[in-house]
Amino acid sequence: MTDTDTTLTPFLMFEGAATEAMNFYVSLFDDGEILSVTRRESDDPGVAGTVHLAEFRVAGQRLLCSDSQVRHGFSFTPSLSLFVQCRDDAELTRLHQALVEGGVNLMPPGDYGFSTRFAWVNDRFGVSWQLNLP
Repeated sequence: MTDTDTTLTPFLMFEGAATEAMNFYVSLFDDGEILSVTRRESDDPGVAGTVHLAEFRVAGQRLLCSDSQVRHGFSFTPSLSLFVQCRDDAELTRLHQALVEGGVNLMPPGDYGFSTRFAWVNDRFGVSWQLNLP
């Protein structure tokens, strides 16, 4: 890839929880890795030490995140979610249990007719995850 290639990367905006969320997400996946983190300095706008921009990888997908320096009247919504094709039922169960802790079950694990097993959850940070076993 060159500097002129067009790319698309999911970007998650938090209000103070970017580090915690990113660490949690990378802990869930075998290939989870924090690739880079830039933090706000004391003379930057926003709270010093919060994430200005971070890049991490989970399940082969690069994501970006930051802590917004501004409070917004919106947050995450399930209309956009991270969709995970799980390799087996044990992985789906493990991910669901971790993600639903402190979060909300939108569709508990089950057979909804379109896959072997499926679950949809908003995690404790408000990020929506669809977990699928084809």
